[in-house]
This record gives sequence, structure tokens and C-alpha cells, in this order.
Amino acid sequence: MKTTTFLGSALAAALSVNGLPSVNSRAVNDDLVEPQSLVDMIEAAKAQVIADIASKETEMRKRGVEPTCTVSKLKFRREYGDLTRAQRLAYVNAVKCLMALPPRTPADVAPGATSRFDDFIVVHIQRTMDVHFTGNFQPWHRWYLHQYEKALREECGYTGVSPYWDWPKYATAPQDSPIFNGDEYSLGGNGEYIPGHPGQLLVPPPGVVGEIVQLPPGLGGGEVKTGPFANMTITLGPVAGIPNVPPGPMGGLGMNPRKLKRDVGPGVNMMYANYTSVLHMLSQPNIDAYRLVLEGIPHTTLLGPHGGGHFTIGGDPGGDVFISPGDPAFYLHHGNVDRMWAVWQALGGPSASNARYTDLGSGEYAHITWTNSPPSRLAELTDVLDMGYAAESTTIGNVMSTTGGELCYFYL
Repeated sequence: MKTTTFLGSALAAALSVNGLPSVNSRAVNDDLVEPQSLVDMIEAAKAQVIADIASKETEMRKRGVEPTCTVSKLKFRREYGDLTRAQRLAYVNAVKCLMALPPRTPADVAPGATSRFDDFIVVHIQRTMDVHFTGNFQPWHRWYLHQYEKALREECGYTGVSPYWDWPKYATAPQDSPIFNGDEYSLGGNGEYIPGHPGQLLVPPPGVVGEIVQLPPGLGGGEVKTGPFANMTITLGPVAGIPNVPPGPMGGLGMNPRKLKRDVGPGVNMMYANYTSVLHMLSQPNIDAYRLVLEGIPHTTLLGPHGGGHFTIGGDPGGDVFISPGDPAFYLHHGNVDRMWAVWQALGGPSASNARYTDLGSGEYAHITWTNSPPSRLAELTDVLDMGYAAESTTIGNVMSTTGGELCYFYL
């Protein structure tokens, strides 16, 4: 495998590939100003969802059926910075509670799992190659986030909703955002700054052929020493490879204690998870095109907003696709991934005639193997979303809408 160095000059010269936007100097001006068209899109999506719920509610009650999701029951997930300090603290305390509960995963399956929080990391390790660049990527993570929120509620008394991280909002200084600023209401601070440290290396997962890509460094690189998750110990992984960290035993499921590290900074955030990339993503006509913009092209510098968010966090475990849920910020990042999908779905019109609630695509990312390698069938709505020991499983068809089945939420 050869290494591609991610230099500013190379970024400026990058070309669009298959509809992916190029990265250039605009990433320091209009890409960082929220366009009114994006605001209008999100408001239109919210209005459509509420109208759909109201229509279904009326229809079901006419038939004498009590609807599961109603306008009055609909919960709205909010951006972390829009929560009050009390709400942020309640969320932080619930996450810490989950970290203090014993695991459900048997010790012979994952000796490195020491808490209920770790159960969710374990299943992500086990399923990574089946739920990334595959047709179930978004449904699996939607259900995964729902089950994580459910654990916070039912096992730790949390009464709020899952917050999300609006990537472009803090793109020029994510390390100073309410998520990473290190105060008592944050999810912990950045890693300690290591002068001259190299950027994150993107290493292809075991068995996958691809380039090693080097990203620009953030403003940390060391251990997290401030905030509620200061000096947090992680025990699972790494799997995909993190520089200067020995691979975790048992394919990452064994015991490998070390401290949480982050490398939060504006470089990757501004390049990939800015307002222009979000608007471009929401403007795509079908799920294949949408996902290509969201997820980019693996093992290249075309990360997309999904990779852009992950590698804005970076560090350990955030820089390893298998164990990235070991950083509490993972759930806010994927909250926004789910938000974008929910908004894009609603922009397709009334749910009764909207194919975006049933179509999993037919492109390279629509199969049941990572980028369809080895070649495999297309994902189907009846496919199971396996949660292992972390939570109950379901099928893709049950989670295609955030207001269907067990789900009843949208985003503000």
C-alpha cells in the first residue's frame, strides 16, 4: 500500500469525482456561512414530517386504530449547543452512568468490554465490515443510536433526547465548541497539544486493499485532560490501526487499556463538513448519489461529511472506524448523519408516495459487503440490523422512517 499525503496544494487542485465537490479556497469563506436555501430546506423537511404524521394520525383514528407516533408524541432532537447547560449536564451524567454499569457482553466474547457503554463498541467492532459502505449503513446506525438513547433512558434515567453535532456550525474552531471546549457541560476537551505531530493516518481495514491517506493535523493529538471525560480509559481496539498504539488482542475485543486521545481542529472540518458540502448532499436526487457525497470514496482524500466529522475528532479511539463509538462524541456525530438522512428523506415529499423511505439504492454502496467487495446481493428491507449483546435487533424496513415502527422523532 502506498501513502498519499494530504497537502493544502493537493486539496486546492482536487477535482470533482462522480459528483463529489472539490476542496478549494472557498472552504475559508462562503462554505462556512449558512445559506438561506439550506435553512429553508430543513424547515420544509420538518413541516413535511409533521404534516405526514398528522395525516396518518387522522386516517388511523378513522379506522379505530391508535397511532404509535403522533404530533403530540413526536420528540425533537436538538443540536448540542442549543441545549441548556442543565440539559447538557444531564446527558453527560447519563453517559457516565452507562460507563459505570456492567457489560452484557460475555467475557469470553469480549474480555476488553468493562461496561454497558462498551457493549455498543463491541457490536460496532463485530459489524463494521457489514455496516459501512453497505446498503444498511444508515438504517443500522439509525437503530444503533436509538438503542443507545434507549439505554440512557431506561438504564440511567435520562429524560432528554439524543443531541447532535451540526458540523458546519463550529467548523472554524470545533475545539472551542460546546462539545469539545472542556467545560463541565462538554463531552470533554481536546487532546493535549503535541507540537509538530502528524495528522491522522487513514489505514484501510484488515483485508481491504487501499491507500494509506494522511490528513492534516488538528490542534491536539494527546490525551484528553479536561472536562467530564478527562483521563477516560478505553480498553477495546484498535483494529484498523492507530499510530503508536499496539493492535488490540482478539481482533480488538481483548483488553488493551489506554487513555482517550483527540486531535480536534478546523482543518478537516472546514474541508469536508462545511455548509456547501451539506447543501450539495441534500440536493442529490437519489440515495446512491446522496450516499456518494455523504461517504465519499474510501481510501482516498474524498472523505465526504461522514468521514470529515469522524476525522475532525480523530485520535484514539475516534480515528479507528471499528472502535470510534468509544469516544462519546461519536453519537453526536452520527446524530447529524441521521439528521441529514431524515431531512433528505422528507424533502422527497409526502411519505405515502416518497420512494426515499423504501429505496436502498443499486450502486456500489447498496450491497451487503463493503463497497460490494466481494460481489454480493443488494441490501433488502427485510435484512436484520444485528445489535449483538448491546440491544435488540430489528429489520431495515422498521427504521426507514424516524416516525415509523418504534421510532417517533425528528430534528430541530
